[in-house]
Amino acid sequence: MSELPKGWIETEFGFLPTAWKPVEAQQFCAKVADGTHASPKKQESGKLLITSKNIKDSRLDVGSAYHISSEDYIKVNKRSKVNQWDVLLSMIGTVGEVCLIDVEPNFAIKNVGLFKCGDETKGKWLYYFLKSKSGQHYIYSRLSGTTQKYITLGELRNFPIPNPPLPEQKAVTNTLSVFDEKIELLREQNETLETLAQTIFKEWFINFNFPNATGEMVDSELGEIPKGWRVYELNELVDIVNGYSYKGKELVESSCEALVTLKSFNRNGGFQTRGFKPFLGNPKPQQEVSIGDLIVAHTDLTQDAEVLGNPAFVFEDGGFHKMFITMDLVKVNSKVENIENAFLYYVMKDRRFKGHCIGYSNGTTVLHLSKKSIPEYRLALPKDLILEKFFSGIAYSMTRKISNNISQIQTLTKTRDTLLPKLMSGKLRVKGFYS
Repeated sequence: MSELPKGWIETEFGFLPTAWKPVEAQQFCAKVADGTHASPKKQESGKLLITSKNIKDSRLDVGSAYHISSEDYIKVNKRSKVNQWDVLLSMIGTVGEVCLIDVEPNFAIKNVGLFKCGDETKGKWLYYFLKSKSGQHYIYSRLSGTTQKYITLGELRNFPIPNPPLPEQKAVTNTLSVFDEKIELLREQNETLETLAQTIFKEWFINFNFPNATGEMVDSELGEIPKGWRVYELNELVDIVNGYSYKGKELVESSCEALVTLKSFNRNGGFQTRGFKPFLGNPKPQQEVSIGDLIVAHTDLTQDAEVLGNPAFVFEDGGFHKMFITMDLVKVNSKVENIENAFLYYVMKDRRFKGHCIGYSNGTTVLHLSKKSIPEYRLALPKDLILEKFFSGIAYSMTRKISNNISQIQTLTKTRDTLLPKLMSGKLRVKGFYS
C-alpha cells in the first residue's frame, strides 16, 4: 500500500480519488428499504423479527429479538426480504449501528434500514463505508427527532456512497476482511472453550459423572448426592465486595480511572468495555477490580432479568489505569485454597444459580438482588474439595486462553480501525489500484 497525493475530486466527504465519485445508495444498491411498519404479534416461538435495537457492535443480537408466526414472516418478507450480502442499519434509537449479513438469513426486519447489495464485494464495501468515520458522520448529520433520534428512509436512499471500480472495492474489502475474519475466529474459539468448560462442569458437579465416581449416593437437603460430598453455602467459599455508590458530579469526560457498570455485562453473556464510565471519586481500595476478577450483576434494568445474577470476568481495561465496580455489581473472591474464581464462574453460569437469584430479587421497574442471594446459594461439593481443585485447573487454563484471545481481538480491532478511515477515503490505496 502506498500514499497517493494526486488525482482527487472534492465531494461531500472531502477529497476522494477521481474514480471514486459517489453515487446515491439507491443507485449503488438494487433496493433500499426499511422493513415492515406493522407490529406483528409476538409469539413464544416461530420466526425471528429483527428491529434496530437488535443490531449491536456489527452483529445481530438475536437473543433479544422476538418471534412471529410463519404467516406474518411471509407478509413482512414480501415488502423487504433480507438476503446474503445485504447490509442492515439501525434507524431509530442508537442510529448508525451496521451489520453485514454474510450467511443466508432466516429472519424478517421491522424499521431497519436494508441495503440490498446482492454481491459480496459491494456488500462489504458498503458495510465498511457506513462504519467509517465519514459514513457515521454523514448519518449523524441527517438525523431527525428530538426525544428519540431516527433517520428516514428517504435519507438512506439518497445517501451518497463512494463508488470505486469493483476490483478496487474488492482489494480494499479483502484487506479489511482479513482482520474481521481473524477476530471472528477468536470469538468462536472463546465460545467453544467456554462451552467445553460448562459441559465438564455439568457432567462432574450436576450429573455427578466425575472421575473415579463410585455411583454410591446418599440423601441430602438438595436430594441425592455422591457419598463423600456435602452441601455448602457459598458464604463458606467466597467473600463478597459491594460496589461503589458514585455521584453524578464524579463522572468526568477524561480520566485514568473508570467505573465498571451494569452496561459492562453483555446481555448474551460476557464482558464489554463500552459499559465503562470515566470518573474521579473516592471508592474503597477493595472496590477496585483488575483483569481476571470475577463480578456479578446485582441490578437489572429490565423485568426479564436478562443480566441479574450473571457472572463475568473483567477481561479488558479499556486503557484505564484503575477500574472500580459500581453499586449495581459485586466482586466475588474465593477464600478457599482449592477453589479458583474460574470454578466459581461456572457455578454461577449454571441455570440453578440464575433461578436462585431471580427468587431473591425484588423491585418493579428495576430489579435488585438481595445481599443474601449469593452467600445463601447452596451446592453439593466433595468434602475434600480435590475435584474442585482439579476442575479449577482446567477452567483456569481455558479462561487464560480466552483472556489471551481477547487481547488479540483488541489489537486486531485497533489495527483495523486505524486502517479503516484511510482505506475508505482513498488516502491509503491498495497497491495496484492507482488513478
